[in-house]
Amino acid sequence: MPLTPRRPRSRHLRAVLLAAAAASVVAAALPAPVPLGIGDPLFPHLGNPGYDVLSYDIGLTYVGDNRKPLEAVTTIDAVATGALERINLDFARGAVHAAEVNGRPARFASADEDLVITPEHPVAAGEPLRITVRHTSVPDAASDGGWVRTTDGLVMANQADAAHRVFPCNDHPSDKAFFTFHVAAPADVTVVANGLPAARERRGGRIVSTYRTSHPMATELAQVSIGHSAVLHREGPHGLPIRDVVPAADRDALEPWLAKTPGHIAWMERQVGAYPFETYGVLIAGADTGFELETQTLTLFERSLFVRPEFPEWYVDSVMVHELAHHWFGDSVSPHAWSDLWLNEGHATWYEARYAEEFGKQPMERRMRAAYALSDGWRAAGGPPAAPRAAGPGQKIGIFRPVVYDGSALVLYALRQEIGERAFDRLERRWVRDHRDSTASSADFAALASRIAGRDLTGFFRAWLYGEKTPPMPGHPDWHSQAPKHA
Repeated sequence: MPLTPRRPRSRHLRAVLLAAAAASVVAAALPAPVPLGIGDPLFPHLGNPGYDVLSYDIGLTYVGDNRKPLEAVTTIDAVATGALERINLDFARGAVHAAEVNGRPARFASADEDLVITPEHPVAAGEPLRITVRHTSVPDAASDGGWVRTTDGLVMANQADAAHRVFPCNDHPSDKAFFTFHVAAPADVTVVANGLPAARERRGGRIVSTYRTSHPMATELAQVSIGHSAVLHREGPHGLPIRDVVPAADRDALEPWLAKTPGHIAWMERQVGAYPFETYGVLIAGADTGFELETQTLTLFERSLFVRPEFPEWYVDSVMVHELAHHWFGDSVSPHAWSDLWLNEGHATWYEARYAEEFGKQPMERRMRAAYALSDGWRAAGGPPAAPRAAGPGQKIGIFRPVVYDGSALVLYALRQEIGERAFDRLERRWVRDHRDSTASSADFAALASRIAGRDLTGFFRAWLYGEKTPPMPGHPDWHSQAPKHA
């Protein structure tokens, strides 16, 4: 005889079956997952539309071997800014075990460098979101950023687009958020992260260290140091807590450099106002990265900077000030788009050069004249300061060219020549005050400069930030830029 379908044994089971059927219909109706982006001209697939991240809570388990993946749980609290059938996160390195949206299991798939999550029900605009992803976080010897293996552990180097090689995120500086890190590691391993320590507890054979930021942060500035390190504490201006993290074997040799930090902070505060965060520190890593990095409240430096005898003291000091200056310009005031990078690097280079002039007898005018001579070549090679060309394939940090360092400090030198030192100093202080803990653009900087100068500077900024050729230097008609070598 024909079989009669069995009736579900409970209302709950019936509801589960109906929900599953409805979900399968929705899934069938949706197109295949695709990577999205917010349209940044330099990184078109970076960032994701439809939500605003409020906070990240990142749990990591380190087993004591920097070659092995870390088990991780990333929880993102956000608010939907539009209706969402799917949620795209940036995530490119690691295995995803499970995903949840608002406490309910969700389907997930990878699409290029996106993790695409399909919640059980579509999300309405304005709805709070809690996204939880259980995944691995994979150290890799590749040079495209994320985790960096050191001689005794790991550190992060996420600029410009590599945070999503460590944890799922909305990996663009325009979406800043608060961060909490919980890192479980063997008891003989030291863990330090952005912000201040919030807890430290033993769980079995591991110690779980919790750090929390007091200010929002761009994903590219996240930092977790794991290793056999010494943590040295001292006090900065106005009682600011300073903690430095260095290889334990080098603590005595590096102390003379570390002792300089309170003076560096005091000098920067005289230039632009109070230090903008809850703590500061120098993280010296046993790794050859080829760069230093302004990770928020805990700046990453290569060990070699401090031990190579060919580097004069004034040079090392000025590099330390460069990275410190970023905490005002780039960290507290973050770029709205990556084409605004000149505001970060131009300002950091500016204060580096001023410090070198004051304490190292390296004249600013001489450095700016040399930069002016090379500026047309830099613009031809990489684009003008506020319209840089995208990096080539396999060159993830290729946007960090000379034009965004000395070439952009040159823009600030020209601006000070144009509006005068007093107006320029007011501009610098107002800029970091008005946009603290936020993002800002080149247009915002030009508008504020015009208000403070009391006249329209649109033409000045159009020429200096977007021109193919370097404009004449105000006050220095005798300065000339050399023709590009390939011309």
